[in-house]
Amino acid sequence: MALKDAALSVRENAYAPYSNFKVGAAIRSSTGVVYSGCNVENVAYPEGTCAEAGAIAAMVAAGEKELTEVYVVASSPQPVPPCGGCRQKLAEFGKREVKVILATMDGAEFETTIGQLLPGAFGASHMEDV
Repeated sequence: MALKDAALSVRENAYAPYSNFKVGAAIRSSTGVVYSGCNVENVAYPEGTCAEAGAIAAMVAAGEKELTEVYVVASSPQPVPPCGGCRQKLAEFGKREVKVILATMDGAEFETTIGQLLPGAFGASHMEDV
């Protein structure tokens, strides 16, 4: 399955009654399986879940631990980058050079990498002497 199609499809399931800002994300694991997630809001805003986090949770729940490609689509006039927390989550499960495509519903796309989204990422190597 194509990442774009998976992200567009799951975006329709987003639960966004407060912001009406629907986001869909799809990731490809190192085995080639595609996992997807959508944003899930909560009336207590900080308690919601981002689409990227949902896709990563689905991958981990399936027993996988490495992503190799990311596609995120949102209903916005320009491609929307992941929030800071999701950038860290992507860096936890993907290498710096992993391609990330950010897209709009109108078809505009912006290609970047996890490393470009989160330069100087905090990682497991920082914990080696702990």
